[in-house]
Amino acid sequence: MKALLEYLATNLVDHPEAVTIKERTGRHTVTYQLTVAPDETGKVIGRSGRVAKAIRDLMSVAAARRHKRVHVDIE
Repeated sequence: MKALLEYLATNLVDHPEAVTIKERTGRHTVTYQLTVAPDETGKVIGRSGRVAKAIRDLMSVAAARRHKRVHVDIE
Protein backbone atom coordinates (compact mmCIF):
# COMPACT_ATOMS: atom_id res chain seq x y z
CA MET A 1 0.00 0.00 0.00
CA LYS A 2 2.91 2.32 0.68
CA ALA A 3 4.10 1.81 -2.90
CA LEU A 4 0.67 2.83 -4.21
CA LEU A 5 0.69 6.04 -2.17
CA GLU A 6 4.24 6.81 -3.27
CA TYR A 7 3.29 6.24 -6.92
CA LEU A 8 0.27 8.53 -6.67
CA ALA A 9 2.13 11.32 -4.85
CA THR A 10 5.25 11.32 -7.04
CA ASN A 11 3.16 11.57 -10.20
CA LEU A 12 1.22 14.57 -8.90
CA VAL A 13 4.16 16.81 -7.95
CA ASP A 14 6.97 18.46 -9.91
CA HIS A 15 9.70 17.47 -7.42
CA PRO A 16 9.16 13.76 -6.66
CA GLU A 17 12.42 13.58 -4.69
CA ALA A 18 10.81 15.73 -1.97
CA VAL A 19 8.05 13.18 -1.30
CA THR A 20 8.43 11.32 1.99
CA ILE A 21 6.05 8.81 3.52
CA LYS A 22 6.10 7.63 7.12
CA GLU A 23 4.12 4.55 8.06
CA ARG A 24 2.64 3.73 11.46
CA THR A 25 1.04 0.32 11.79
CA GLY A 26 -1.53 -0.66 14.38
CA ARG A 27 -3.43 -3.88 14.88
CA HIS A 28 -6.09 -3.21 12.23
CA THR A 29 -5.08 0.27 11.11
CA VAL A 30 -2.28 1.71 9.01
CA THR A 31 -1.55 5.45 9.09
CA TYR A 32 0.55 7.12 6.41
CA GLN A 33 2.03 10.58 6.87
CA LEU A 34 2.65 12.10 3.43
CA THR A 35 4.99 15.07 3.20
CA VAL A 36 5.72 16.99 -0.01
CA ALA A 37 7.53 20.22 -0.82
CA PRO A 38 5.78 23.21 0.80
CA ASP A 39 4.95 24.88 -2.52
CA GLU A 40 3.36 21.68 -3.90
CA THR A 41 0.96 20.89 -1.08
CA GLY A 42 -1.88 22.38 -3.12
CA LYS A 43 -1.31 19.90 -5.94
CA VAL A 44 -1.75 16.98 -3.58
CA ILE A 45 -4.79 18.45 -1.81
CA GLY A 46 -6.53 19.87 -4.89
CA ARG A 47 -9.49 22.21 -5.10
CA SER A 48 -11.74 21.76 -2.09
CA GLY A 49 -9.73 18.63 -1.20
CA ARG A 50 -10.87 16.62 -4.21
CA VAL A 51 -7.46 15.13 -5.00
CA ALA A 52 -6.82 14.29 -1.34
CA LYS A 53 -10.24 12.59 -1.13
CA ALA A 54 -9.48 10.57 -4.26
CA ILE A 55 -6.12 9.46 -2.83
CA ARG A 56 -7.79 8.45 0.44
CA ASP A 57 -10.52 6.55 -1.45
CA LEU A 58 -7.97 4.58 -3.48
CA MET A 59 -5.98 3.78 -0.35
CA SER A 60 -9.15 2.64 1.42
CA VAL A 61 -9.94 0.23 -1.39
CA ALA A 62 -6.42 -1.19 -1.30
CA ALA A 63 -6.61 -1.56 2.48
CA ALA A 64 -10.02 -3.23 2.38
CA ARG A 65 -8.60 -5.97 0.19
CA ARG A 66 -6.15 -6.71 3.03
CA HIS A 67 -8.83 -6.41 5.75
CA LYS A 68 -7.26 -3.25 7.19
CA ARG A 69 -8.24 0.37 7.61
CA VAL A 70 -6.02 3.18 6.39
CA HIS A 71 -5.60 6.87 7.20
CA VAL A 72 -3.60 9.29 5.04
CA ASP A 73 -2.38 12.50 6.67
CA ILE A 74 -1.05 15.15 4.28
CA GLU A 75 1.37 17.68 5.71
